[in-house]
Amino acid sequence: MKKIEARTLEDAYMKAAFELECSVTELKYEIIQHPSSGILGFMRKNAIIVAECSKQEIQVKESKEESIQALPTEDETNNIVKTPKETTPTPSKAKEEQKETNKIDQDLIRNDKDVLDNFFEENNHSKELRINEFEISDEDEDITVQELEVAICKDIEQLFAFSCYDIDTIEVTIDNSTAEIYLDGMDAALIIGKEGHRYNALSYMLFNWLQSKYNLYVKLEIAQFLASQKEMIKNYIAPVIDHVYKNGRGKTKPLDGILVQLALEELRGEFKNKYVAVKTSRDGQKYIVINDFTSKN
Repeated sequence: MKKIEARTLEDAYMKAAFELECSVTELKYEIIQHPSSGILGFMRKNAIIVAECSKQEIQVKESKEESIQALPTEDETNNIVKTPKETTPTPSKAKEEQKETNKIDQDLIRNDKDVLDNFFEENNHSKELRINEFEISDEDEDITVQELEVAICKDIEQLFAFSCYDIDTIEVTIDNSTAEIYLDGMDAALIIGKEGHRYNALSYMLFNWLQSKYNLYVKLEIAQFLASQKEMIKNYIAPVIDHVYKNGRGKTKPLDGILVQLALEELRGEFKNKYVAVKTSRDGQKYIVINDFTSKN
């Protein structure tokens, strides 16, 4: 059992899963103290839980059962013949073993280099599927759409391999210079986070990576989060659209994260002949304005 303290219960679960090296769904925990915001910031209490990994309990039980089954009976102990202790290898044998391991390591390095050199080779019939002339090496080799989708998918799999999230579905589709990434799994809700704050952080990180390396835009979908956000933003901007049709101009309330992009797409699709742009207020909040185009005489 391990005592974990964090600001919220969700953060405590994540911290426990990270320290116990297991998924959140594999935690066995007990809440010692619920979090409290207090009064005006005073008397605030953090969440405290006591947790352990249920997987470790199963492994301990299995090891105990195996050790019990492996114990010899009285008849077997009488028939056991004492074996001599293993002799330590001589220096000459140790040098020979070291040479063999070094040789194996060099062979593995050569194989890895060959794989990397041949990974991005193109066939003649696939040259027509290039996108934006992506440069992936100093030799100006081009990469096809299918190869790029596979490469991005593998990189994302490697990213989640170092995290504590259980994600079993990773799909990447490239269309019109946009990488549409779909993620799903048992911990999909945890990746989205409260009010989508983890979704926004992951989307921003993927965008910076793919935009700088492949000049791609990113559309991230986790489970059905993006679809639900699109439906929600349509309902949200409906009064704004009515206001613009009546008055010729208008603006939205401050928006955050992916909602800015979704609202911008909807409003530009609705008002193709108007000026639709994102503005930033003095306090850093973003909103969208809709005006008529003005021309200088």
